[in-house]
Amino acid sequence: MNSVTSIGRKKLGTSHPKLKEVLHQNFADCSALSDVLSGQDGAVFCLGTYTGSVSDAELQRITVDYTVEFSRVLRGSSPGAAFSFLSGNGADPTGRSRLAFARYKGEAENAVLAAGFPHVYLFRPAYIYPVEPRNEPNFSYWLLRTVYPVFRVLFPNQVIRADDLARAMVDLVLRQTWIRIEKNPSPRRSEPSLTPIELLGHSELLVALQRGLRSGHGHEACGRSRGHHGGHVRV
Repeated sequence: MNSVTSIGRKKLGTSHPKLKEVLHQNFADCSALSDVLSGQDGAVFCLGTYTGSVSDAELQRITVDYTVEFSRVLRGSSPGAAFSFLSGNGADPTGRSRLAFARYKGEAENAVLAAGFPHVYLFRPAYIYPVEPRNEPNFSYWLLRTVYPVFRVLFPNQVIRADDLARAMVDLVLRQTWIRIEKNPSPRRSEPSLTPIELLGHSELLVALQRGLRSGHGHEACGRSRGHHGGHVRV
């Protein structure tokens, strides 16, 4: 890796010879980022907000409009870049869900897939455990963090550490690989039994991803594939 460009509203508070920080406040208009995004091999897009912390209109603007705008500028500046997108558990690309978060994340997924990137990776985690201290946005998040050690044992398929998720998102977008995920493969079948990735356990998924990436072998994608657009993997 030659360089990393970080784009956000605040400084990261860290430094590295290969790190370039760019501060940008208005993600409703990313035109000013066209030069910054030129010549990039891939992008990891994690911009978002907590459900219930903003109005419905603001949630849609942050979840959908900001994603569409960033994708537009990135695609124009680096048409060959891979795109790794942090979606969410329950995202509904059909738009039929009663939950605004699910509809908006599904709409954002559709927009990213339609943007024309050669490789798109959609991640749909449930609870992301923050490994760094933070002020929790509401009681629900505080409760989940408090009971995380127990929750992880009882429901390992519903939680993932933030650093594990970050590694998977970065590894995939850098290697631009196909991923085959096995879930309880039948010994009678010559091919593994594949299920939609968003239904897989997140801990199990990361193990599968890390094993595949460490092996250096290409894997077939589980999820929707669109011909020349390459592998579209929902994680």
